[in-house]
Parts: sequence; C-alpha cells; structure tokens
Amino acid sequence: MRTAYFDNASTTPVDVRVVDKMQSCLSTDGTFGNPASTTHSFGWMASEEVEWSRDVVADCIGADPREIVWTSGATESDNLAIRGTVEAMRESTGRTKIITMESEHKAVIDTCSHLDDVDVVVLKPKPSGVVCLDTLAKVLDENTLLVSIMLVNNETGVVQPIQTIARLAHEVDAFVHSDLAQAMGKLPWTVDQLEIDLGSLSAHKVHGPKGIGALYVRRGRCQVAEQQHGGKHERGMRSGTLPSHQIVGMAEAYRLANQEGHSEIQRLNQIRDQIEAMLGNLGGIQINGKRGVPHILNFTIDGVDAERLMAAMPQVAVSTGSACNSATIEPSHVLKAMGLSRQQGLSSIRVSTGRMTTGDDVTMLLDSLRHAISQLRSAA
Repeated sequence: MRTAYFDNASTTPVDVRVVDKMQSCLSTDGTFGNPASTTHSFGWMASEEVEWSRDVVADCIGADPREIVWTSGATESDNLAIRGTVEAMRESTGRTKIITMESEHKAVIDTCSHLDDVDVVVLKPKPSGVVCLDTLAKVLDENTLLVSIMLVNNETGVVQPIQTIARLAHEVDAFVHSDLAQAMGKLPWTVDQLEIDLGSLSAHKVHGPKGIGALYVRRGRCQVAEQQHGGKHERGMRSGTLPSHQIVGMAEAYRLANQEGHSEIQRLNQIRDQIEAMLGNLGGIQINGKRGVPHILNFTIDGVDAERLMAAMPQVAVSTGSACNSATIEPSHVLKAMGLSRQQGLSSIRVSTGRMTTGDDVTMLLDSLRHAISQLRSAA
C-alpha cells in the first residue's frame, strides 16, 4: 500500500546526502575515532570533523563557532539553557523570575515547573497564537532573569516576534532563550537578527539524524552551568563523548537547509496554499493560528473526531500535535492556550510537509481528507 508522510514537524526522513556524510565517520576507513583522544591521528581527524561541523552550524545561524555547544537534541538544549542559566546566574544577579508561554514545547514548560525557588510567569497567547507584547512588557521587571519563548511553534507554525521580545527583555537586562528547532530552513533568520542570548537547535527536524542538537550561547553575555557531569567537554558546559557521525550529519543537514532554503520555502508555501484551498471548499474548517512557517498547518474540522479521521485514512501520516504528547488522548495544550474548547482540540489535526513531500503525496492527502471527512460527517 502506498503511503504519504505529513508529520515532518515530528521528525523528518534523513536526506541521503546526510547519510553519506555520516557513514564516513563510522568505519575503520573513516574518521571513527573519539574526538577527545588527543594522542593519535584517529582522534585528531575526528576532532577536525567536529570542529568543521561547529563552523558550519555556526555559519548557518550567524554565530561564532565558539558559541555552539553540542547536545543530544533540542529537549536537552532547552533544559541546559533554562536550568543552566538559573544555576549559573541566579545568585550573581539576584534574579528569580522566568517568563514563558502556555503554548511552549513541553521541554520548556516542564523544565520550568521543576525549578526550585524560581517564580515562573506563564503567559497566555492571543487567539492567533502570538504573544501579547503589552502583557509581556507589564510582567518584565528587574527581577526577571530569563525569558524563554520559541521562534516557531511546533504545533501551529506560528512565528513569534522574537526580536521585539528580546529588546523588551534586554531593557531590564534579562536573558532571552528561544527554541529554534522548527525554524531552520523554513524562514530567514540569524541569532543577531533575533537578538537572543540562547537558542536551542535540532537536527532531526531538518532531515538530519535524531539524537543530536546544539545550544547557542552568546559569548560575553551569559553563563550556563553544565547539567551533565563527567569530563568538562564543550568548554565545561556539557560532558560526554561527542558522537562525531551525528554531529557531521547535523552540520550537513544545516548546510543543505541553508543552501536550499529559499526555493524550499517557496515550494512549501505553494503546497500549503493548495491544502488550504481544498479545506476551504469543504467548509466547516478553521485554521488554527496566524500563518507562520510554510510547513506546519493546524486546523479544526467541525463535527469530526481527529482520532477517527486518522484511523479512516491509515495510508496518510498526520498527527494531532506534538509527538512528545502523542501517548495522551488529551487535546493539545497549545490549542487550549489559544482558547479552543476541548472538543475543538479533539477535532484538530496537524499537517506538516518537508523536503521529501511530492505532488503525488499532496494529491493522496487531499483525496484522503476529502473522502474521510465526508464519510465521517455523513455517519454522524
């Protein structure tokens, strides 16, 4: 049975060019050594690959290579940014407030909820999914240590005005962290344009391997205390043997996304327009959130349960929201924060496209949605 994959916001298939690059770091005829082994050529060559990768990722986001700290993914990066900043900077600054949003990824919300002796202020987004800047400005004060708001929402694709957020936060000398996992190759940005101090990066959202990511830490601005001990790697911010094959894979994935991003954005916007046009013809469908990145589209289907809809079209892979919450049957916390009812949340699905999405895939998606929605509405 032919299938079509529309869950790229959850994870993406690895580009074959990335696979080729990774394979060169795995076997005896490649650079398989431990990058931390400084006494022989195997370690030297592996270290060179790691530093080449650091240069590439830094260049793609407009950073200094010394500002890139390798992690196991954006979830760890979020934890390191938030917990690490609190541990390193709370005592010296005397600040104890963190500001975030109800619509953030659970890696941010849950990390904040587990902090001790910290005042966490959680802002509700506007119905559009965008932060209310007036509300943010009111809660910012000289006790604010960190503001953590993602650039692109993983469930709705809504883009936050991070540069404006950063400028407001910096007026009270607070640090700014942003989860950037869904942004690479999907809209133009650099860390200087965003004016952030910390940024979480992921490889597997952009056709790279799972299990590797990075944290951007602006030099001379803030300090981050390591949360994983045992070797003082990554300039003392993250211990552990560096997986050079995954790191090289992330660098190649970022290089390709940066190189091909402009044309890819145009193509994915055309696909999104095609999907939205079909949904409009069906009627009774609400697009959730202000239009943001081209590859994520979240919508509510009146009178149709999302779980039943997905069961009615097993050949098409879509989702009801974040893969990190897919084990639950509760509606999306993001949609709830935006003001949708429980029933609306349970009637919402996310369609997310990627580099491998073809015209035939789109045709299958549209035909499957049209048929399944009509069938379920008729049976209601």
